[in-house]
Amino acid sequence: MRRARHPGRTLAWQMLICVVFLSIWQWGYDLHARLPWLVPDLLDPYFVSKPSQIFEHFLILSCLKSKLGMFNGWLNGEFARCMARSENNLWIATAVTLKNTFFGFVTGVSSGFAAGLVLGRSDRLSAIFQPFITAVNSIPRIALAPIIVLAFGIGDTSKIVTSWIVVVFLVFFNTFEGARSIDEGFVNASRLLGASEWQITRTVVIPSTMAWVFASLTPAISFALIGVIVGEFIGAERGIGRLIIESEARAEASGMMVAVIVLMLVGVALSALIWRLQAYLLRWQQHNLAE
Repeated sequence: MRRARHPGRTLAWQMLICVVFLSIWQWGYDLHARLPWLVPDLLDPYFVSKPSQIFEHFLILSCLKSKLGMFNGWLNGEFARCMARSENNLWIATAVTLKNTFFGFVTGVSSGFAAGLVLGRSDRLSAIFQPFITAVNSIPRIALAPIIVLAFGIGDTSKIVTSWIVVVFLVFFNTFEGARSIDEGFVNASRLLGASEWQITRTVVIPSTMAWVFASLTPAISFALIGVIVGEFIGAERGIGRLIIESEARAEASGMMVAVIVLMLVGVALSALIWRLQAYLLRWQQHNLAE
């Protein structure tokens, strides 16, 4: 992504958009009775709550505030007692979801990268496995989530497997195309210089495919999070997905919106980490472009 020429001005516009959006969300529906043609029914607090109510529910779910409206103290142990009493408070739910997302992402990326590299460099293996990969890839991965939960239970393993199966094909196909697009002139030149196949893979093939791999990592981290949440929807003991299901059962729009906003913030943070990692590991590409 290109860097903004005036980061301060860009940040000011972003803050202004957020303020306008939150203001319309908070007070827009109050105009619905007088101007129903201007304010959509979607802003009905019954469905999407209001920012003030969402923030209040955030304080309760995160054990910072009691249901009676009093702030929980740190020194008197109220916060610790709330954390011990609530087995799936916002902090624990977020930690569980993040942990499963991390393991699903890492296993999906590593296995997808390895499979794409092997099949991308072998015409015979690619021809053998191509129909099987196409057949499995044609199955909507989310449709397999109930089967995965049935097979692995409602624990963390089923969430990791669901996340893995969503991520692995995304990384596999990018790595496969990257391995296929390598200039064979570099490979032949390396062979003439006496490089072994492992040296060629390590010094030519892998660096050449890294740009393709990193192009898939940003959507992959989002899909890993989606896979975990879908698994938690179907059956889970803890996690943000379970928070959403519990809030839906109680018809608490504010509770559901707290979970959704936390997921949005988590997704933005994880994507930012991937961008930073990509900028660091592929800094040689930017150097070449500058030259």
